[in-house]
Amino acid sequence: MTEVCAFAPTEVCAFAPRSSACAQPFKTSRTRLGYALICMVALAMASALPTIASAERQVEAIAAQVGNEIILLSEVLELSAPVEERMRQAGVPASEIATVRKNALDRLIEGKLLSSVVGRLELDADREEVDAAISAIASDNNLSIEQLFRSIVSHGLTIEEYRAKIKSEVERSKVVNAMVRSRIQISDEEIEILYEEQFSQQHSGGEEFNLLHLMVSAPGERAQSPDAACQIVAETRERIESGELTFGEAAQQESDMNPERGGQLGWMHRNDLAGWMTDSTDKMDAGDLSEVIRMPFGCNLLQVIDRRPFERIELEDAKPQLQNIVFQRKTEEKYTEWLDELRKHTYIERKTNFGG
Repeated sequence: MTEVCAFAPTEVCAFAPRSSACAQPFKTSRTRLGYALICMVALAMASALPTIASAERQVEAIAAQVGNEIILLSEVLELSAPVEERMRQAGVPASEIATVRKNALDRLIEGKLLSSVVGRLELDADREEVDAAISAIASDNNLSIEQLFRSIVSHGLTIEEYRAKIKSEVERSKVVNAMVRSRIQISDEEIEILYEEQFSQQHSGGEEFNLLHLMVSAPGERAQSPDAACQIVAETRERIESGELTFGEAAQQESDMNPERGGQLGWMHRNDLAGWMTDSTDKMDAGDLSEVIRMPFGCNLLQVIDRRPFERIELEDAKPQLQNIVFQRKTEEKYTEWLDELRKHTYIERKTNFGG
């Protein structure tokens, strides 16, 4: 997984096809919406490039025309800038950076197309719908609204800008509902095939743990040495044990692993845990904190939320979630087909393809 920007892996979500963006198996539809919305805004939360070549500062230049609407070159560069920065730092060739800009332009063209449909069908999202979407994002990431907004602001986005982007994505979802989802049918055979893909390698018994994990890397942003990392973890453990912080709050503040999820690993079978984890978890009951665990990559702290005998997931138990996955896949396929038709019937002129 790549570096996390706010609440989503930016390189994965930034300009990936809609069919692949942040696909999280076995999430509820609300959670899936939450991840999609987070992906939509992740780029805007990152810092823009410190400098842009003078040729790229031509804010009046037109990158494309979509119907009667125009897309400025500056809009493309603003959207692609965070990913470009990472690519330049990694020494990626200029041709690949041009592809990022081309993909950013594609996303902006898609946005203009959707906006025209939203206006024509009167599918504008109202304030209550935007509030509900933001609440879902916060809940799915185990954050309060205030914590979510603080993170938004800390990444350089105003609350109103964030709300505008969420509004846009809610409207996209409404367009998809109106134009695509009614056409989708799912067969039992499709569900059975997916069940085999997802569950054929299930464990036959044993035990599973619901875990929280806090890690301070060494060397890392917070600690330059293993001793310094373990000191931070030890002090954090004391604050958790005293009741000053919950584990989730501590992970959001201190952890280099899943801070946006409060350190949640979820339910994991014992056989899937690393050996250094089972050395601790085997001795722990629900609610217990581990001791500070020193490893070559940093210092760690675990908490067992619960533990239970593992039970196989049968087809009937998994069916609602499997149906949701198939439904989402087909939705994206139909959406792509519908969008292609919309492009054919809309005047679109690209002033630049960025070499693509």
